[in-house]
Amino acid sequence: MQMFREEVVRLLSDLVQLDKQELAMDLETPPSSEMGDFAFPCFKLAKKRRQNPAAIAADLVNTLPCSNYFEKIEAKGPYVNFFCNRELLANTTIKNILTQGKAYGQQTLGKGKTIVIDFSAPNIAKPFGVGHLRSTVIGNSLYRLYQALGYNCVGINHLGDWGTQFGKLIVAYMQWGDERKLEKQPITYLYELYVRFHSEAEKDPRLDEEARAWFKKLEDGDAEARALWQRFRDLSLTEFKRIYNLLGVEFDSYQGESFYNEMLDGTVDLIEAKGLASISEGALIVDLSEENLPPCLLRKQDGATLYATRDLCAAIYRQQHYNFTKMLYVVGADQALHFQQVFTVLQKMGYEWAENCVHVPFGLIRYKDGKMSTRRGTLVFLEDVLTKATELAKEIIQEKNPGLANKEHVARQVGIGAVIFGDLSNDRIKNIEFDWDKVLDFTGETAPYVQYAHARICSILRKAESWPAPYDATLLTNAEEQNVVRLLARFSDVIFRAAQTYKPSLIARYVLDVAAAFNSFYHQCPVLQAEEASRNARLALIDAVRQVLVNGLYLLGISAPEEM
Repeated sequence: MQMFREEVVRLLSDLVQLDKQELAMDLETPPSSEMGDFAFPCFKLAKKRRQNPAAIAADLVNTLPCSNYFEKIEAKGPYVNFFCNRELLANTTIKNILTQGKAYGQQTLGKGKTIVIDFSAPNIAKPFGVGHLRSTVIGNSLYRLYQALGYNCVGINHLGDWGTQFGKLIVAYMQWGDERKLEKQPITYLYELYVRFHSEAEKDPRLDEEARAWFKKLEDGDAEARALWQRFRDLSLTEFKRIYNLLGVEFDSYQGESFYNEMLDGTVDLIEAKGLASISEGALIVDLSEENLPPCLLRKQDGATLYATRDLCAAIYRQQHYNFTKMLYVVGADQALHFQQVFTVLQKMGYEWAENCVHVPFGLIRYKDGKMSTRRGTLVFLEDVLTKATELAKEIIQEKNPGLANKEHVARQVGIGAVIFGDLSNDRIKNIEFDWDKVLDFTGETAPYVQYAHARICSILRKAESWPAPYDATLLTNAEEQNVVRLLARFSDVIFRAAQTYKPSLIARYVLDVAAAFNSFYHQCPVLQAEEASRNARLALIDAVRQVLVNGLYLLGISAPEEM
């Protein structure tokens, strides 16, 4: 659609006296094809000209020059609606898809710019729970979306490898630790110790004091504390990478909170030098009352640092190291106040780039009876979810297609894809209620539905022995064919909107729509049985659908099996 968008801007720019970039951003996509492919709203012009927007729209239609790019241009109330030349749209879209392949939909908006994305960030020595899924898959999808826009992306896993919880874990291991159990199942066992600590601390509050003391020792470089911490970290990271490999997620950096320890004093000194720090009840704070925010705590009374201190330090380091255009923090909505405080302190320090730090919040995954908690031991392990989904996919494959080669591999693609899609298809900001029945339901608007459409197309193309062959896309004139073409043409627009709004759900909705449009087309229009010219045009169309489904699923971090 880009060439048509540019033509709309060219036609309008001299008449409306708006900047071309502003004009392009103002263009809307009508909700129905009956209302055109682009709509230019005249409300902004109405304010400038002090005229009725409907009258401006009618006047523009009468004044606009002719263009071969559009079949018609008409005024509809306050909108000027543009209807693309269907033959040109079909030819251009299908040619671009089949020529560009995996690159179709990509843009160069971010060329020479860097996006840092902080996502996943599980806590060391705790199992990878299903609650970690959201940040991981949303962040991974945003990484791929911004890559598709041409940005240099840096994915950072800001591991939770520091803090008072490690004092708790050290105390628990010293009191109840079993070396053999640690060697056999390190993460599961460390998790059991962590849960036991909180249970015992409710009966004996002195354990909390002891944990705080051990964390202070850890911060001060105590050899015994450091050795235990390093062991817990190494064991955890090995386990995390195994889970990330199942999900198909990679990171450019695993620099966690501990990485910034040696920089903390310098950061605090800098804040003090700027006259921003003060003592309150024995703690070091930055007063944010002028911004109507609670104070940002830098050091506790005992001198220990906090999350905010390390996030301030990390932000400064990342700007110096990566010179980012924008930095995204894909972290739960419950941390909104924390990021408000951190970003405000950075602004008060005089860093103009602080306005390019963005918290991308998301709703939590909850049980029906409340929030998951590692402290209470009410945690669903993510690997259990992935394993059950894969097993179910394997059972379905065995029933529907027992002769399928690589059943194990395809089952993983389908099962894990279903789990990822089940998350990303939801609006990012909404809470999700964890329900095994929903997670393991592959019917309806799910990844397997999209994956099956892709596999079905691959099957048709395998049967079409003479494909690829010359084709004439102008023959794609009926409503089902045109609907598919129109959807395929909008792929790059959807990528842009999904990245701009930080909502991978727009891509999930899009691939569902493409799969549904293909299914509707396939039921109405014979492909292999059609006469040769129509057959080749329709083969080109479904091959284009196949490629867009591959590209769209990739942006979600989901595979597209060729057989199911």
